[in-house]
Amino acid sequence: MSAPAAAPRRRRLPASDGDRFVYVLAIPVVLVLLFLVVIPMATTALTSAGGNGLADNYGSLFGGSSGRALLLSLVSSLVSVFFCGVLGTLLAVLLHRFDFPGRRALSVFAVLPMALPPLIGAVSFVLLYSESGIVPRTLHALLGISPASTSVSGLAGVVLVHAFTMYPYFYLSVSAALAGLDGSLEEAATNLGAGRARVWRTVLLPMLTPALVSGALLTFMMSMASFTAPQLYNVQTLTMEIVSARTSGNAALAATQSTALSVVSIAFLMSMRWYQGRRVHRSLSKGTPSARRAPGSAAAKFAAALGSLLLTVVLLAPVLVIVLVSFSVDGAWTTQVLPPEYTLDNYLRIFAEPQSLLPISVSVQTALLATLAAIVIGAAASWVVARWKGPGRGALDVIIMLPWALPGTVIGVNLVTAFNEPGVGNLGLTLVGTLWILPVAYFVRFVPLVFRSTSASLEQLDPSLEEAARNLGAGPLRVLRTVTLPLVLRGVLAGALLAFVDGVGEYVASVVIYPPGLPPMSVEIYNRIYSSEFGTAAAYGALQIVLILVVLAVSNRLGQGPRQKRSPTVIPAA
Repeated sequence: MSAPAAAPRRRRLPASDGDRFVYVLAIPVVLVLLFLVVIPMATTALTSAGGNGLADNYGSLFGGSSGRALLLSLVSSLVSVFFCGVLGTLLAVLLHRFDFPGRRALSVFAVLPMALPPLIGAVSFVLLYSESGIVPRTLHALLGISPASTSVSGLAGVVLVHAFTMYPYFYLSVSAALAGLDGSLEEAATNLGAGRARVWRTVLLPMLTPALVSGALLTFMMSMASFTAPQLYNVQTLTMEIVSARTSGNAALAATQSTALSVVSIAFLMSMRWYQGRRVHRSLSKGTPSARRAPGSAAAKFAAALGSLLLTVVLLAPVLVIVLVSFSVDGAWTTQVLPPEYTLDNYLRIFAEPQSLLPISVSVQTALLATLAAIVIGAAASWVVARWKGPGRGALDVIIMLPWALPGTVIGVNLVTAFNEPGVGNLGLTLVGTLWILPVAYFVRFVPLVFRSTSASLEQLDPSLEEAARNLGAGPLRVLRTVTLPLVLRGVLAGALLAFVDGVGEYVASVVIYPPGLPPMSVEIYNRIYSSEFGTAAAYGALQIVLILVVLAVSNRLGQGPRQKRSPTVIPAA
């Protein structure tokens, strides 16, 4: 009788210490999030009541340029979700359900667009598919087709960039879902007489619903936040209107537009969370995952091989164009299909001139500072949320994930509004005009990556390990340092590397907040492009791509543990 009485005491007392430590650790986490996320958002919302007044500012959203821009943002985002869903899902099915020559190589190239920095990636599509681009000029030279009839511009250009750079969000989630599907379900449906189309409609697609919803959510958020593609194709989305209002000094209108865009993004986030929670499809069987099915006929194998080759060329084309242009001579490439002259001067100029190295230094240092802060706050917040037992756990989860639902322009405007001049809300801290505003913005934008990556590792960690350490006399802080952190370190580092990658290539928020004379690399690329220095701009982009590829390779390596075999494409989705 004594043993059952002792067991509850042994579990309850250490847990009480752990609970108190959770609340103590939550205090600095909550304060940082309130100071850098909630208060800037609230300040922006209050600023939207200035200028011509609350009614006039928000009334402009239902008419005029702001209303058209908001509608255009919604339309382009929804269309982008559709095309990304089609391309990403079909590619995932092709690579995970069939065997054909070149499949493994294509599985590597499938995530290559994630290594394209936003600005230089959009520029590569302009160089490829605009009226003066490589593809229309090639078709004109070979077939005599007018470049104007085969070029892509306007809203179609924006959707094209989104479709070929954001489809990995669908590809990653659907690939993971297909890899974990139970093959016995499909076999059972086939044995009951269902055809292949009916099996897909009634069994496979319902099981893929959570993956499709996840891909749609990420794609919609990124499309709403897109600035580079609309800027290069001159499409006046709401992000373009926000930057225009801010640069013209109309802070109230920029705050109004930012608040409206935040509300739309958050509404879509909450609706997708509700839909995914309502539509839960789980397999309760213990069968093995379905194996790939190889096409039977030689014609089918040839078609699969040809399709894989064409798709590989399309996926690699933007990267190859950036590398090609980085060796071209500025001003020499005019009406030719390809650059007529090549040089190493673009790279030599970057490494020989101290002023040219400044943007690289700014991007690397600010991204590194933001990543270190994201590691501390993101990892701590993930542990607090995982171990929080009282009310408020969901609210903390939403607060830390809120920046992921907000476009970069909104985050930039929020920080500029909140830290423009000393005040009570910002504790007298002024960041506008200083270099510190860049790492703060990068931290706010990308701390959700570390948070989610660490949370995924914590979900696989049995809390009884921490409890056992506490029962042996270790304090909560020592348990966290010697037990929890080593076991989730891979997840923390994977999220941190992705945060660093995104920070180095960040442009959407940087263009709103960067201090004069200290442009990050993405802004310098933009400046070089509009100074007609395409070779130097492409050289910056090529260096950025190499850096990102190295970091992604390291993160993929870290994501392959001995106990769990993961696809090389799992870690970027963390």
